[in-house]
Parts: sequence; structure tokens; C-alpha cells
Amino acid sequence: MSIRLSKRIAADLLGRGVSSIRVQPSATAETAKAITREDVRALIKNGSIYAQKEKENLSLHAKEIREKRRKGRRRGPGKKHGTRKARGTVEYKRKIRGQRRILQRLKDEKALTNDMFREFYKLVKGGVFPNKASLLGHMKSRGVELTDERVKELRHI
Repeated sequence: MSIRLSKRIAADLLGRGVSSIRVQPSATAETAKAITREDVRALIKNGSIYAQKEKENLSLHAKEIREKRRKGRRRGPGKKHGTRKARGTVEYKRKIRGQRRILQRLKDEKALTNDMFREFYKLVKGGVFPNKASLLGHMKSRGVELTDERVKELRHI
């Protein structure tokens, strides 16, 4: 085998790019024989394969700005582009994933048919429901059989 396979596996194991992986010149024959991830792990352990040190940004200007940002400077309204919702995608993801979990649970329990599931899924994707409670209320009004206890339980999924 060639060293390329070993380098690729080592890059994956070390979490680095292939171009930063180096092989000791004395261990090229050993490295070429390594086929499995275990073989490469052993070579990394004994130092035959290693990753170059990561380069750091040595710009003094960048260091100063990073330090100021740590202190909370340079984060005012003049630095921001987009609305709060556009900048904070985590809130959207949490909301959508919660609503999709409810849909999946009801589909698995056969409370929703495939057609109804698809319909509600598209509405959720379109951002129609501001929260899980409104989704459940809409489902109830569309004829999905949900008791009040079941609604409470689903809201906390």
C-alpha cells in the first residue's frame, strides 16, 4: 500500500487535514504496510506518524481585537447585521425540532395518518406555529384525537 492511505486515516484520527500529517523518514516502510486504523493508531502512538503544530494567527492587531471582544467591547449595534431572529438560529432549531418530535411521536403511535403527518410537517417547516402548544391546538381543531392530559404530556417532550 502507499503512505497516502495511512496519512488519510491519521488525519481522521487526529482531527487534522491530510497536508499537516507527517511521517518519520525512517518509518516509511512501516507506514506503507499499515492498512487498518489500529495499525495507524499504533504508529501515531510510537511517533512514526505525527501532525504538524497548528499555526496561530500572530497578528498583534487581531490579538488586541480578540481581547477587547472578550471584555465585551466591539459588540454593539453597529457591528450587527440582520435581525435578532436571523442572528440567533438556535432558538429556531429548538422550536422546530420540538414540534417535529411531537409529530413523529404521534405518527409512531398511529394517532396521525401519513397524509396528516405530511400536512402538519409542512406547516411546521413553514414556521406557521410559534410554539408546541399552538401546533397541538391546531391538530385538535383538525380532528386529531388528543386528550388534555396527552396534550400536557406532549408539550413537555
